[in-house]
Amino acid sequence: MTDETTTITPPTDEELREALRAVEDPELHMSIVDLGLVYGVEIDEDRRVTVDMTLTSPACPVGPMLQGLIFHKLSQMEGVEDVEVNLVWNPPWDPRTMASDDIKIALGIW
Repeated sequence: MTDETTTITPPTDEELREALRAVEDPELHMSIVDLGLVYGVEIDEDRRVTVDMTLTSPACPVGPMLQGLIFHKLSQMEGVEDVEVNLVWNPPWDPRTMASDDIKIALGIW
């Protein structure tokens, strides 16, 4: 019998961002990534993921819910040990410059 150890490679920043595409703003029913709400996603050498994101407004009532959805989604990925979701307000969210073209069309910005 041999003792084999399997090394799990942590996901890349891009793979993490892609996983977050499945998380939708519960009011707009659109991807938080495509809306431009996710400002940054990084994983460090200790496999801790940090997500910097904003909300559509500082008074958005679903902020804690979104943080929980993000934590749950990324915590389930192989190679992730911990997840921290930070709310940031600078720069303020502006869909005219931060959202994808598809989202701009859906929101009637174009």
